[in-house]
Amino acid sequence: MSHLILVRHGQSEWNLENRFTGWVDVDLAPKGKLEACKAGELIKKLDVSIEHFFCSYQKRAINTLKLILNTMRIKDDKIVKAWELNERHYGSLTGLNKDEMKKKLGEDKIHIFRRSWDMPPDPLSKNNPYHPLNIEIYKNIPKEKIPDTESLKDTYDRVIPYFKKHIEKKISENVIISAHGNSIRSLCKFLFEINNEEISNLEIPTGNPLILKFDDNIKLLDAKYLDQERAKDLIKFN
Repeated sequence: MSHLILVRHGQSEWNLENRFTGWVDVDLAPKGKLEACKAGELIKKLDVSIEHFFCSYQKRAINTLKLILNTMRIKDDKIVKAWELNERHYGSLTGLNKDEMKKKLGEDKIHIFRRSWDMPPDPLSKNNPYHPLNIEIYKNIPKEKIPDTESLKDTYDRVIPYFKKHIEKKISENVIISAHGNSIRSLCKFLFEINNEEISNLEIPTGNPLILKFDDNIKLLDAKYLDQERAKDLIKFN
């Protein structure tokens, strides 16, 4: 049996402030560091040998994975960082408070932007300091690959090709991916064969490992959260 473990980063500084974060490179809040360490303890109890470790370019995902591996007493020198696993880009909403924007634009509009399949927010100005073009960690990414805004579909269209090319064939040796709410939602949509309407109902909790079990032919057999007290309902898969 093979295992793929998906972990949304622990609570970040902007999660705590209830701000749209996207590609902005904010770090973990103190609670997020504790969540990451607890995730490591839960994964350690599985007593599974894990050979491959992936995360996004963003420090909240990187540091979550490092804390997990440190807790498991595994060296972090094999971590592979991929911008394709980054959080969804929230366009002109980036940096803004979610509650304030609900009051300004209405709850229905914000829900569409946050949960719809193919409706992106307005693009973020390239002159904005929060635009990825102005963030140092993205300097080596081809400029034509850097978005001004993204829908979940746009996120899916970069996450899944990367997963198929670089991660899927490694599942037989067990894999951890530390990423973000929408990059993990994209992976779940693909792996659970969730349709475009149902995906809006899927929410991913911070710092709670989601373990997926596969047979020898990489067919998904089972999926569950390790911290059942903070588990979210998973949409049924085939």
